Amino acid sequence: MVDHRPADLVVTEVRLTPVLVADPPLLNTQGVHQPYTPRLIIEVVTAGGATGLGETYGDAEYLALARPLATALVGRKVTDLNALAALAAHVDGAAGTAGPDGVDAAGLRGVRTADKLRRSVRSGFEVACLDAWGHATGLPVHALLGGAVRDRVPYGAYLFYRWERHPDGLGEPDDWGAALDPAGIVAQARRFADRYGFTSFKLKGGVFPPDQEAAAIRALAAAFPGRPLRLDPNGAWSVPTALQVADALADVLTYLEDPVSGTGAMARVAAGTTIPLATNMCVTTFEELPEAIARDAVRIVLSDHHYWGGLHATRELAALCRTFGLGLAMHSNTHLGISLAAMTHVAATVPDLDHACDTHYPWQTEDVLTERLAFRDGHLDVGDAPGLGVTLDRDRLAVLHHRWLADDGTYRNRDDAAAMRRVHPDWTTPPVPRW
Repeated sequence: MVDHRPADLVVTEVRLTPVLVADPPLLNTQGVHQPYTPRLIIEVVTAGGATGLGETYGDAEYLALARPLATALVGRKVTDLNALAALAAHVDGAAGTAGPDGVDAAGLRGVRTADKLRRSVRSGFEVACLDAWGHATGLPVHALLGGAVRDRVPYGAYLFYRWERHPDGLGEPDDWGAALDPAGIVAQARRFADRYGFTSFKLKGGVFPPDQEAAAIRALAAAFPGRPLRLDPNGAWSVPTALQVADALADVLTYLEDPVSGTGAMARVAAGTTIPLATNMCVTTFEELPEAIARDAVRIVLSDHHYWGGLHATRELAALCRTFGLGLAMHSNTHLGISLAAMTHVAATVPDLDHACDTHYPWQTEDVLTERLAFRDGHLDVGDAPGLGVTLDRDRLAVLHHRWLADDGTYRNRDDAAAMRRVHPDWTTPPVPRW
């Protein structure tokens, strides 16, 4: 029922529930995913009885920022989103976060700063406020963002080199099996295509020598002729290596994502190849855009509402990309259904969504929703249900939170290198460039 009384939109309670979610042994240049990954579920409750859901990273440094922000949000309206950034910037809790030379534990975001951490936390609160606002007014989140320009959003298969199981039998078993060579990657892609209808494919690289990963892309091109293919080595290559691979795969890659680390190195690769370069590492904030644009370092920005500070910030990024002739796609993290629903709502409002969005969601076998979001023909329907259109399953939430409570601290912070040391005790984070 629509209710426009302003007092009913005041936040009376914010609940924070950290959880540990099963994660398969997916490989990247830093190491391997741990058996469990931390996420934070945010619930914003209004005076009128509406509850909104948000989700973000659940590592300790994010929790340290989320807790004071939750306290500060009480008494404010869920509609007061323009003040949320300033509110987040002034809460205490950033002590101990990475400095300007730090990177995230998985090494997959480039340089991490206290401000980037705050944006990731703020994003979860903004989504929760929008969801509560939508429930209070009977409107879907995409309507609160200005309205949908498409009624379904395309997603692509996110392919990983992976082990069959976690070492020592830890974690939750699955039936995917190992994928450590081109045949394994193609088999994985076929399963994604058959099960979810995905028609574009992205391979997480930086795991094996570049010629082996190029062979996997070639195998995918043979198995799925004409389909969009992407390769992301997470900045693990040198400029000469990146140019060599780009030359070898110029006829089959839709884009090459973060082949090298840093805007300068990306610019040198971009100048030597016809393949568009994409990024979610050297450009993850508005402050990083001017240099990348001036140096023509990237042609496609992979948005992530967690990185950029929320759904409104994502729309601002889309407008800038449109202004400067950059393509737009969407990056994925190990999200649950709340974040996937938020991605879908904002993607529905962006006119120039040039590529299928990334998603880890098929890899996540656990969720906190009463019903998992279902891909049809490689797409998610947008829908017009109030808010995000999803419902929290409190029993499932309790189970995943209990796992977090029972953990001795081993998995409360993501650390792919530490997980790799269970198999290779001498493993250290490889230097960049790795090849």
